[in-house]
Amino acid sequence: MDTTKGSKTSEKKLAKENELYDAAYDLFISKGIHNTAVDDIVKKAGVAKGTFYLYFKDKYDIMDRIILKKSATVLMEATDATESRENYNENKLIENIIYFVGYIIEYFKKNKKLLKLIYKNLSWGMYRKAFDEDEHYKVVREKFFNIIGKINLNEKELKSVETTMFMVIELTGSVCYSSIILEEPDTIDNIKPELFKMISKMLTD
Repeated sequence: MDTTKGSKTSEKKLAKENELYDAAYDLFISKGIHNTAVDDIVKKAGVAKGTFYLYFKDKYDIMDRIILKKSATVLMEATDATESRENYNENKLIENIIYFVGYIIEYFKKNKKLLKLIYKNLSWGMYRKAFDEDEHYKVVREKFFNIIGKINLNEKELKSVETTMFMVIELTGSVCYSSIILEEPDTIDNIKPELFKMISKMLTD
């Protein structure tokens, strides 16, 4: 059996899928989801329209998947940075989470268009589903819990920690959008100390 041919075919399919992802992302952050049509995506990607529907149901399907990929990347980078920083201590929960949130803030300061896309379209249910079902995002989830030293909890305790941590992430996302994109009620650098105080309180109450 010739596996070389099958391997090349898989590589071509993956390449086309990635081209569609890249094209859609560029269009979504430059034109917005509502002003982007499937025709625009396939034209920019240089593929046939039928090829798009081999991978995605519609533009909202590819948008959801892009958001998951980009969100996972942000979280992965933030957890890696937290774990690899000097004087990292897994037992210092609040210190770790503040550093983690601080990294996300700096990331979005440099990637404002991505922040717009994630904040306006990210679904809580979709996010949880990705963590629970997709192997790639399971890795992100495990790394995420490694930084707070809570990986070996029973189901009830883990649920409580997950709820608190997702509240932290949602709060961070909301504050980032308001203060970085809208500069309301103030700039992110002025809001950040108050955000850190609020998160610390959430984690100690």
